[in-house]
Amino acid sequence: MVMLQRCIFRRILQPFYSGHQGTTKSLLSAGFPIKLLGGHGGAAGHRSKSTVPDVRERTLIAVKPDGVQRRLVGQIIQRFEQRGFKLVGLKMLQVPDDLLAQHYSQLRTKPFYPRLLEYMTSGPVVVMVWEGHKIVQTTRTMVGHTNPAEAQAGTVRGDFSYHVSRNVVHASDSLEMAQREIQLWFQKKELLNWDCCDQTITCEV
Repeated sequence: MVMLQRCIFRRILQPFYSGHQGTTKSLLSAGFPIKLLGGHGGAAGHRSKSTVPDVRERTLIAVKPDGVQRRLVGQIIQRFEQRGFKLVGLKMLQVPDDLLAQHYSQLRTKPFYPRLLEYMTSGPVVVMVWEGHKIVQTTRTMVGHTNPAEAQAGTVRGDFSYHVSRNVVHASDSLEMAQREIQLWFQKKELLNWDCCDQTITCEV
């Protein structure tokens, strides 16, 4: 809240900063808090990091070939951005068979596995890594049930898909699986660590 107030005060007082030397001193004497005017005011002017929860949990989201073919990539990205999550990795690729074999290793014995590989190699995939507070749990809810017939309206699958064989998007189903899948699809150098300007506003507790 202090950061937001500071931005508002700076915008209001910008003309005074550029044209009047004594403005800040006068405002202080009028009772404006020093931390709102850009000063530190000692230790009280610094926000403790302990008030901000851990927002570095990451998950893997992939727009499958049917989602790419139907030009849904932008709408899917928009949903995660509007929720407040931070995009830290993004790429488009034609997925090789060996990568899919590792990604779907637990499904190799299933009778539908050959059809799954055929589907996932039928066109390009857009794969992303998103970061945020409790993001694995939240994105699974946003994506919706694996079977679109059971997915609620408002979820990605509930809005954009109607058959389990073409369910538009993949989302990691646990924190452990997310870590495994991110390492599988991305090299460390492909993931960016950057500061999002709204992090304190959206995540402060």
